[in-house]
Amino acid sequence: MRMTLVARGLAILMLAMVLVAPVAAAASIEERRDEVRKMADSTLNRLYKEKPSAQAAIESAAGYAVFSNHGFKLFLFGGGGGKGMAVNNGSGEEVFMKMAEVDIGFGLGIKKFSVIFVFETDKAFNSFVADGWKFGGQTTAAATDGVSGDSFQGAVVVGPGIWMYQMTDKGLALELTAKGTRYYKDSDLN
Repeated sequence: MRMTLVARGLAILMLAMVLVAPVAAAASIEERRDEVRKMADSTLNRLYKEKPSAQAAIESAAGYAVFSNHGFKLFLFGGGGGKGMAVNNGSGEEVFMKMAEVDIGFGLGIKKFSVIFVFETDKAFNSFVADGWKFGGQTTAAATDGVSGDSFQGAVVVGPGIWMYQMTDKGLALELTAKGTRYYKDSDLN
């Protein structure tokens, strides 16, 4: 009799856990999405304060993406990872993404930075979101688009119709780097 009650109690507990688990998982996914949204808003606000013309450039673009990255460098090897989101300005669609970075070359340290991509065309935005993106190289800031003057000053062209701003804790980076960086959809949050 006592074993039957214990068995029934365990069965009810297990059933409750099975029914509640998807609800708890869904809540944590939405919380994680909200974290990414807050990071993106905060990063954009910092960029707009540092470079006011960036706001008009981003708002008039086909879309944008914002990522936060934490990286390290230990002698010859380094790496990092981060999270972010891409937003289609026309439809308002949000795509949650991740990034991974590999760096080879001498150095030592830990860095935290944010990257903001601006997509001039739907084609550039859709390609970035659908196919992910791999990037390698390094360049120095201040390019202009030749059309709207300084709207992209402090950014660099990183592909056809794609501009990139990089922010550190001290403001706009003087040197933009994305060595061996891959951007891809976050299958957990989409």
